[in-house]
Amino acid sequence: MSGPLSGIRVLDLSRVLAGPWASQTLADLGADVVKIERPGSGDDTRHWGPPNLDDGTAAYFLAANRGKRSVTVDISRPEGRELVARLAAEADVLLENYKVGGLRKYGLDYDSLKTVNPRLIYCSITGFGQTGPYAQHAGYDYIVQGMSGLMSITGPADGEPHKVGVAVTDLFTGMYAVSAITAALYGREKSGHGERIDLALFDCALTMLANVNMNWLVGGKTPSRLGNGHANIVPYQVFAASDGHFILACGNDSQFARVAEQVGLPALAQDDRFATNPQRVAHRELLVPQLAEVFATRGRDEWLARLDAAGVPCGPINTVDEAFADPQIVARGLRADLVDGHGRAVPQVVSPIRLEVEPLVYHRAPPALGEHTGEVLAELGYSGDEVARLRAQGVI
Repeated sequence: MSGPLSGIRVLDLSRVLAGPWASQTLADLGADVVKIERPGSGDDTRHWGPPNLDDGTAAYFLAANRGKRSVTVDISRPEGRELVARLAAEADVLLENYKVGGLRKYGLDYDSLKTVNPRLIYCSITGFGQTGPYAQHAGYDYIVQGMSGLMSITGPADGEPHKVGVAVTDLFTGMYAVSAITAALYGREKSGHGERIDLALFDCALTMLANVNMNWLVGGKTPSRLGNGHANIVPYQVFAASDGHFILACGNDSQFARVAEQVGLPALAQDDRFATNPQRVAHRELLVPQLAEVFATRGRDEWLARLDAAGVPCGPINTVDEAFADPQIVARGLRADLVDGHGRAVPQVVSPIRLEVEPLVYHRAPPALGEHTGEVLAELGYSGDEVARLRAQGVI
């Protein structure tokens, strides 16, 4: 193992996306992540296909479980609980996303485990957090996107609210978990004791509204859907060319003057209604149709070439296959194949984190269910006979 987190053991009792996304990132950074799964079925996302590998493993599971060791344990059985508790006693981090209080009956809650491992960093991810009137409610990304206000600002201005195309509140929560865990590891070096981390999808979803939150808090006006427009910058949106669509991201007044020049309407930049960004935001209904009319007269690639040459930020709207074929993505090596325990090449999208001194090393494909159970139990001191007995009893 190598990387800045080498030597850190993470016990991962989470499943689906937010928790596994966090633990995969920790594994990418060098941590030894032991993923606890249900015997026989494992993480729900193993079955969220098609598409699937030839062994039935769903692509969804492959997206969030690289670099981990899979151990199957039935924690409803006393022997299973003892096994996980022994792992927790030697772990640096425990990550879980059970319902609030769900692990208490197994003796695997924070209060129980900190007595045997006071240096343990215990990270709980739930829909609504450990406190508050919704604490006992199950949390799902889609529902949280709606409750947080995210869907109210996403979608066509004259249409219904839309969710984002991927489970962004799960993914943001996973990344907040990584930040919190690494901060707690650093804090432990100073304090000598562990930490309890309480992360909620709802909290993270509201926080990630960023400037939209501030627009309401400062301006007092409830934000609305703007389609592909921007609440605070104009023109900053999608435009239709004669043969497709492109993005124009005009971020300041000098860039707008160059846009006006390129579309053959230089007087727009001197018009009091459009000369500054606040005025363009106030009069977007007058400005945008004039730009749209001109953009529709030429092809997408011609506009992109002209705007780029003029120093105006712009770009195409790629499909996923086009994005993977983009020479920048190819040059950065975001696509990689990792060989699994059966010798198969498993496609992966590697971490965007680039470190120069201790670069990330991808050493392990997403594991087969229970692939490392015997290996991890042997490290705990279980004999071969004990492992065989637990397997025969269905504990592992």
